[in-house]
Amino acid sequence: MNKVWLITGAGSGIGAETAKAALRAGDRVVATGRKLDKLRKALHDVISDRLALVELDVANEAQAQAVAAQAMQQFGRIDVLVNNAGYSLLGNFEELSRAEIEQQFATNFYGAAFVMRAVLPIMRKQRAGRILNISSVAGVAGLKHCSAYSATKFALEGLSLAVATEVEPFGIRITVVEPGFFRTDLLAEQNARYPIKAIDDYAVEGTARDMWSGYDGQQQGDPAKLGAVFVELAAMADPPKVFAAGSDALAMITPVLEGRLQELRDHAALSRSTDGAFQQN
Repeated sequence: MNKVWLITGAGSGIGAETAKAALRAGDRVVATGRKLDKLRKALHDVISDRLALVELDVANEAQAQAVAAQAMQQFGRIDVLVNNAGYSLLGNFEELSRAEIEQQFATNFYGAAFVMRAVLPIMRKQRAGRILNISSVAGVAGLKHCSAYSATKFALEGLSLAVATEVEPFGIRITVVEPGFFRTDLLAEQNARYPIKAIDDYAVEGTARDMWSGYDGQQQGDPAKLGAVFVELAAMADPPKVFAAGSDALAMITPVLEGRLQELRDHAALSRSTDGAFQQN
């Protein structure tokens, strides 16, 4: 059976290429983004009656609910949700303002949560559904200048893994995707955000812009190939709960997880030392 996809952040990069891959597979797609003009430009070569372009700011919960309702009205079901919308706030934690951090969470974490809340009742009723929540290697490893961005991705991973246990009895499967470096607009000058405040003690190490801007356009990952992989994941009867996308992601994540396991083993005795017999009064 052909599927109906709801994709956020479909105006470029991974979101746009996932929409194209789903359409090539014969599926129907609700492609969403903050700007319709950007969606039209990104998907102009695949416009068809199987594609709906819909304006959505994921940080607006009411809009998320309305888009899910519109998808149901137009296509009758939602089989796959790809929570891809997001941006990067890069800078030393002390230099970030509260407002900047809250805005980062509003899009990267609450945006994904709002769309999930809009879609899950539909999938529950269908007793079937797939959700791909796009995290990052920064959702596993602590990367320099990525404190706020990493925090949103760590939070998204925790949410995804917990909700997965709640909805699995209804035939809904959630996969956390941890991409490495892909050629998207995430680090483009017009999209990446950097703090205005600067603290002298950090200056010797250079700025976040100095460190990250040079990667823009040089990333090894191909969003088109990742979109095709998403089609495969959506078709799996038993998809992985966590999926590392890209050889660089594997290279970065594997030693981090192995290091955590080793630390657990190294301090197992100390961990057990906190156990005590329960005494009821």
